[in-house]
Amino acid sequence: MPFVPTSAFKELELSCLALAERTAVFHSSGTTEQKPSRHFHGAESLAVYEASLWSWFAPHFRVANRFIFLTPDMAAAPRSSLVHMFEIVRQNIGGSPAADAFLGRAGTDGVWTVELSAVQQALQSAVASGRPLTLLGTAFSFVHLLDFLAEKTLRFDLPAGSQVMETGGYKNRSRVLSKAELHTLIAEKLGVGGENIICEYGMSELSSQAYDSLPMNPRMDGRAPHPGPLPIGSADSADAEREKRSQRLDVVERGVVQGSNVRTFNHLPSSILHPRIFRFPPWVRAQMMSPETGREVADGETGLIRIFDLANVFSVAVIQTEDLGIRRGDGFELIGRAQLAEPRGCSLMTA
Repeated sequence: MPFVPTSAFKELELSCLALAERTAVFHSSGTTEQKPSRHFHGAESLAVYEASLWSWFAPHFRVANRFIFLTPDMAAAPRSSLVHMFEIVRQNIGGSPAADAFLGRAGTDGVWTVELSAVQQALQSAVASGRPLTLLGTAFSFVHLLDFLAEKTLRFDLPAGSQVMETGGYKNRSRVLSKAELHTLIAEKLGVGGENIICEYGMSELSSQAYDSLPMNPRMDGRAPHPGPLPIGSADSADAEREKRSQRLDVVERGVVQGSNVRTFNHLPSSILHPRIFRFPPWVRAQMMSPETGREVADGETGLIRIFDLANVFSVAVIQTEDLGIRRGDGFELIGRAQLAEPRGCSLMTA
C-alpha cells in the first residue's frame, strides 16, 4: 500500500471529504513558526475515530477510577486530537462536565498550563476518599506537576489501582527527563509505579493509538497487551499491590532520585529497568522501515515507524512518521524523533 509522510499533511489537504462534509479538523502541535499538519474529519470518520480510541483505551485503564485530565477542555483546544480523545473518554466513563475534570488551561498564545493547586486538591481528595485516581496528560505536564510537588515538599500515596497515562515527548523544549527518571519521580511523588504508568503513542494524522506494556508480563499472550492491571479485589491484587508499593518505597528510601539525576540500582521496578513495548489495536500495523533500503528491518533493529491505520477512513491509510523505533516482535520500542526532524507533539504546548 502506498504511504504518505506526515510532513505532507502540512502542505496538502489529504481528504476524501468535500469541504461541506468536513465537520472537524485536528492540528498537530508545534511552535508558532511551524505549519501544523491538518487531519480533516466528517461525521462518519469522527465516529470511527471515537470508536477506535475507546476500544483500545478501555482494556488498558480502570474506567471506574476518577479521571483528571492535565489538558484544556475542547472549548479551549478544539483542534487537539488528544483533547478530543480525552473528552470521549470522559463521556464513555459516565463523567459529568465537572470543572475539575480538565485541569489544564490554554493561553491566548496557545500555550497549555496546568492548574497545579487544583490538581493538588484532587490528589488530596483521592487519598482521603480512598478512591483510585487516573491522571492523564502530556509528559511535560507531569514534569510541571512533579516540580510543583517538590517545591511544596509534597508527596502522595494514591489509593491502590490509581494510574497515570503520559503521552511522552519533550521536543527539545526546556527541561527533558528520561523515561526512567520521569517514571521514578511519578512513583516517588504520587505513589504510582510499575504497570500502572502507561505511555500512549498517537498523532493527529492517525485515528488509533498505541499503548506500552512490559515485555515480560506473564499476562501477555504474544499478540496483544494484558487487559490492564489486576482488578481491585481480585485474589492476588492485594499481594501484587503490596509488592509494588514495597518496590516504590525501596526506590525512594535508597535515594534513587537526587535532583535531576537517576542512579541505576538492581532493585528498580522492572517497568523502569526494561524497555516498554508499544502495541496498536488489531486494525493497525506498525512496521520499522530502513531509510537506506526502504524495507522492514529485522527484529531488534531500528527503523522509521510506518503505520497502517484502517480506522483512518476518508483519509490516508498508511502514514510514514519521522519517529524511530526498534522492532520488538509484533510491537516496537519507541526511540524518539529522527535527527533533523521537526519537533512536534502535544508536549510542545506545555513548554
